[in-house]
Amino acid sequence: MYAIVESGGKQYKAVPGTTIEVDRLLIEEGAEINLDRVLLVSDGEEVQVGTPTVDGTTVKATVVEHFKGRKIIVFKYKAKERYRRKQGHRQQYTRLQIDEISVK
Repeated sequence: MYAIVESGGKQYKAVPGTTIEVDRLLIEEGAEINLDRVLLVSDGEEVQVGTPTVDGTTVKATVVEHFKGRKIIVFKYKAKERYRRKQGHRQQYTRLQIDEISVK
């Protein structure tokens, strides 16, 4: 069984017992969260597609940790003009443990 959920404008495949990494959520570690923006649910035989969401379906997850992603270097350069700009960025993420998918 799996579900496609939306969090932060992005879509993730949620399978019970696995983890997903979503954009940073303002919830403390160890807390439970219900993801109610479920776009698709499949139990192996039957597939339910929402318009835009599947009514009455939620995905229960637990916040495992907050962490930073790898560093991205943004380097701008213009030839023959002595123009150079270097900037770094590290995106913040939240790791969620998928506990169960409840379908009504």
